Formats: sequence, C-alpha cells, structure tokens
Amino acid sequence: MMISRKSISVGVAATTLLVLTAACSSDGSGRPPARADVERPGSYPELPDALGTQTLDWSDCPTPSPSQDPMATAPPDDLPDGTGWECADLTVPLDYAEPEGDTIELALNRAVSPVPSEDRIGSLLFNFGGPGGSGVATLPLAAEDYEELRAGGFDLVSFDPRGVGESEGIECLDGPARDAASQELTGIPDTEAERAVAERQDREYVEGCVADSGHLLPHVTTANTARDLDLIRHVLGDTRLNYVGISYGSQLGAAYANLFPDRVGRTVLDAVVDPDPDPVHQSLLDAEGFQLALDHYLADCVDRASCPAGDDVAAGARWLSQLLDELEEEPLPTDDPDGRLLNSLLAYTGIVSALYSEETWEYLTMGLNEVRERGTGSLLLYLADFYDGRDPATGEYSSQNDSFVAIRCADRPGGMSEEELLAYEDEFIETSEVFGRYMVWGLAGCGEHWPVTEAAEPQDYDATGAAEPILLVATTGDPATPHSGAERMQDAMGGPGIAPLLTYDGEGHGAYTGGDPCVVEAVNAHLLTGDVPEDGLVCQG
Repeated sequence: MMISRKSISVGVAATTLLVLTAACSSDGSGRPPARADVERPGSYPELPDALGTQTLDWSDCPTPSPSQDPMATAPPDDLPDGTGWECADLTVPLDYAEPEGDTIELALNRAVSPVPSEDRIGSLLFNFGGPGGSGVATLPLAAEDYEELRAGGFDLVSFDPRGVGESEGIECLDGPARDAASQELTGIPDTEAERAVAERQDREYVEGCVADSGHLLPHVTTANTARDLDLIRHVLGDTRLNYVGISYGSQLGAAYANLFPDRVGRTVLDAVVDPDPDPVHQSLLDAEGFQLALDHYLADCVDRASCPAGDDVAAGARWLSQLLDELEEEPLPTDDPDGRLLNSLLAYTGIVSALYSEETWEYLTMGLNEVRERGTGSLLLYLADFYDGRDPATGEYSSQNDSFVAIRCADRPGGMSEEELLAYEDEFIETSEVFGRYMVWGLAGCGEHWPVTEAAEPQDYDATGAAEPILLVATTGDPATPHSGAERMQDAMGGPGIAPLLTYDGEGHGAYTGGDPCVVEAVNAHLLTGDVPEDGLVCQG
C-alpha cells in the first residue's frame, strides 16, 4: 500500500517525478450496534460555539469518491467482527485568524472499538502521509494492521485534510489534461523548446489551481491542519490527541505537538520527515534515500536469475540511467487504452514507486524485464499511475498530486530559477547517478506563477512541555525519509526525553505497518498502555 509520496515537478503540470466479539445488531443489519456519540462538547477556545459545540452525524460510509480513490468501486468492507465504517463531516474555519468567517467541511471516518464505552481509551487519529493522501480512503484498507489497537479500546479515526479528497479536494487539471501534459514533455526540459513547454504547462497548471481553489490555497498549511486535528479531538470528546502519523503525517504530528503540547496524548510518528527547511538539503536527502533503496534493490536483484540489470550493481545502475535517457528520446508503447507511451518521466516515477517497499521490488523486476525483453512499458506505466493516483481504466486521478503541490506551496512558497537549481546538478548526480538529474528539479519549488508568495507562519517542531512522550520510528533503508532526518527531528522536538527514537534496521518507507514483531510490539505497547520504549532501541529486520 502506498502510504505516502514525495513528488517533484518539471513544469508542475507535466508530470510528478517523484500507501472483541461480534454482538447482535438491533437494527437487523448483522452488525454490532454503533457506540453512542459522546455528549455535546463544550465550547472551544477562540472559536464560535457553532463550531466548538458541534456534534458529528455519523452514518454508513459511501464508496470513496474519485478524488479520494479513483479505483474504488464499493463502500469499505465491514471489519471481521461485523463492525461497519461510519462517516461524518466536521465544519472548521477556512482561516483560524478569522474564526467568524468562511468555513469548510472536513470528511472523517471511523471504526468504533468493541469494548464498552466506559473501558475505551479514546479515539486514535491517523494521517498516512503525502501530503495529499485521503485518510478516509486509506484507513479501511489498512485497518487489519490496527485491529489489536481497536480491540484494546481505541476507536480508529481518520480524515481527509483540508484541500484533500472530500475535504475541499483541489483539482488543478482534469484527467485528460494531465495525461496530455505527461505525454507532451517526455523528459528533463534541457532544450529551449522543452523549457518553453514546461513554462507554459506550469502556467496552465497554476491557472487551473486558482480557478478551482483560489480561495483555499493560502489556508492549506500544515499548521492549519494541525489546528483542525485539535478541533477533531475536541469534538470527539478526547482530552488529549492520540495519534499515528506516517511520513508527512509525522510532520503534521510534530506541528501539532508544538502548537498544543499540553494536549499531546499517546503519539507515534513513523517514517519521520527531516525538519530542515533548506530545500537543497531536502532534495539531496531524496536523492540519497532513493539511490540507497535502488542499490539495495539491485544487490538483491543481481543474485537472481531473472534480474534484468545483469549481475553487477554498478552496471545495473548505469543501465537504468541509460534507459531513462533513451526513453526521453524514444518512448515505448504500452497497452494503455488511451495510447499513452512510457517516457522518461513516467518511467522514473514508476521506478520510484516500486522502491517504497521491499514487497514491490518484484514488480519493478517484472517491469524492467518487460522493457528489456519485449520493448514495451505497460507495467512501469501502471506503477507510475499507482503512484500518481490514476485509475488506468477510467483515466481519473485522485486529488493527491494537486493537494501535495498546494500544501507544500502554502507551507514553503517560492523556489529557485532554472539557472540557480542547475548550479547544484553535479552535486545531485554525484549523490545519485540514476535519480539526481531528476531530483534537482525539486528545487524549482512552486514557481513564479504560484499565487501564495509568503508562508503564513514559520514551521516549528519544538515540543517542550508535551504532556506525554512522542515515539519516533525510523527505518535504516527508508528511501523517502532517511533515518538521519528522524535524528534531526528528535533534536528539533527537544531531544530523547520528549521524543525517544526506535530504529528498524530494514527496508521500506514506514516500519510499523511492515509487520516486524519487534516494532509492532513496541508501538502497540506505547499506544495501549503508555509504555515508552527506551530511546535507541533497534529492531533487527
């Protein structure tokens, strides 16, 4: 499952370069009866009573919308004990600085705990990353991993953050326009003509974002989403926020701890984002992390008879680099019903997609074998579509990519000119032979056309005074959020006494849902009993 994503834009529109016993029902549905809602909450500081005292009207969840998951065809399945998924909308201020002003609706879902109300621990909120991922679509797909937590007394709750999915999800281009853009620019824009295409695409993309969501773009900051988290906590009736944040969700959780330290409950931040705001450092970390994951993949691949990269890691990396260059000049045919070709940028995205988890390495091998043996790129295109939230059957996209751009550009507007970013190209290529030439374009940032030009507030992750310790979890082979970033986040939050760090010595983006018994036992103990692992604990994968 794709829990999170990192993306880079080359002309933002061109492409993304970068988841206890069943009771009898009284209503004849066969489900256990839903737990009664908490009593009407009291007022919330600095918000009008219409927002602070609202209650949630929970009802059966519908099929996720295309903006949440374009491949969904049915409502989420009931859990094994018959518990159904419930959905509701929460009203929040568009701008917390003007709480009496305009409002927006956030989509939430939950699966209630089977234990009696008096024995519940509370709600456990999840953010699965991105930014831009739909929590409402993702939580039911991942719920099996959290069944011990639900059985132990937590209601499992997630939401679509502002600007995502059914929470005013941002759409800058429709599916056909995105497809056309991804086919028009086939690689890095290194000629005058290609740079003109990239500049035009960037302008058209921003115009689409403004037309769809101009009123929302300045307000989809991580800090505002953290404020939404606290209002969700309040309306759910919890004194403290119990929370699991993965990848970008770790950044959101750290921002929450800075804004509301006295309301921090049992918290786990997995695949921890590096807090350094320097875009050069961040993009170099991306290049370093994905090159490391690629090296690990190739080391595994070359020992297998089916490996398309030969029998040497260095030679395999050179072949992949050459392949991407060739696809820029001559894209490959695919079985896509819309006739799309596999070009360099889409192949790059497909390769990156498969490196997020060791479990998907086999699909990368299959895709590269298809390229090498048949001269077609169908599977790599499918991997790119999966990463980009595109349904190959309908051509519809989720709001994930557009939300990602909007949230990142609200948090950190601006970027470098082409001349400025290319000054770092050699350093990026030295860091990653295969990915560096692509990832340096992450320094372009939001571009000159983006309407938000100044960050509303600086990001701060100091969690001094947090009511409970915040458990950080990091993986040594994580391609998207390298382990060193978790160490820097620990320092930014206030050190081991506030944020102890658990290390998983293994592969993949995110350790907890990987199922390693050592990690799962430590995390579940922290969430269910408050037992905090000792800082520096290492789980061997």
